[in-house]
Amino acid sequence: MKMPLVVGVDGSGPSFAALDWAVDEALRHGLALRVVHASLWERYEGVVPARSVDRPSGQVFAENVVATAAERARRRAPDIEIVTDVRAEDAAGALLSEAGEATAVVVGSRGRGEWAGLLLGSVGLVVAARSPGPVVVVRGGSEALEGRHGRVLLGLGDHDQDSPALRFAFREAAARDAELDVVRAWRRPAHEPAAHPLLAGEGSGYHEGEAAALLDEVLDPVARENPGVRLRRSTVEGVARRVLTERSSAADLLVVGARRRRGLVGLELGRVAHRTLHHALCPVAVVPQENPGTTETEGDPS
Repeated sequence: MKMPLVVGVDGSGPSFAALDWAVDEALRHGLALRVVHASLWERYEGVVPARSVDRPSGQVFAENVVATAAERARRRAPDIEIVTDVRAEDAAGALLSEAGEATAVVVGSRGRGEWAGLLLGSVGLVVAARSPGPVVVVRGGSEALEGRHGRVLLGLGDHDQDSPALRFAFREAAARDAELDVVRAWRRPAHEPAAHPLLAGEGSGYHEGEAAALLDEVLDPVARENPGVRLRRSTVEGVARRVLTERSSAADLLVVGARRRRGLVGLELGRVAHRTLHHALCPVAVVPQENPGTTETEGDPS
């Protein structure tokens, strides 16, 4: 049985944009949609006696949020299965507790009450950093949100051989009938001696060739398993986090891997994921992969 897609809503515009995206995603993959609103109204307004006809304003608001979200989702996709839940806890904690039983968790780029100028809200950042499963932070313009680019973008890191992020990106491209653009960013090391024997007369071509060889090594086995996915392989000189942010302007979804250490406490995102979550021009999927040696995302320290 497939696990549901979970989306967090709080009544804000970005959360309803995330809801719309999640509805479309649930349709693409044949998933049930679980709509979650987290509220701590009981903590601040107290418990109301059962005989009281009046309900706390926080409770009323929470119930209205999920009812509005459910009605919006049903209008968009009448045939999908929708379940709603109001959790009496903080938003990040509620969504993280849902993540273990979800195909993915979807959140908006920022929440209700946060500054309009924020590039990424605190809930999205915490959930993306700590979730045991994939998290999609929905951001970007209408073309990306509606899937009109026809492209999924994946940043390939040093340790992505048969990685969860790689397979997630192939599944997304197949479900969307979209091109999968796999990018390997490379840089010539600053400390590299000009007289290096392997580089004589070749310069940057040597490093670009290594990047292309890594793409072929990683992609060929998965591409053979997914012959219907249109694949584009790109090697680009530059810093990975900047390259991916720039290329996200022509993508419907950017997929990055998050490599973490077992038992690490606190925020666990590397610089690639952190920058793209704040600056990408399309939704960003952060797909975790446990790795005892590093917490860096995409295998690129920059």
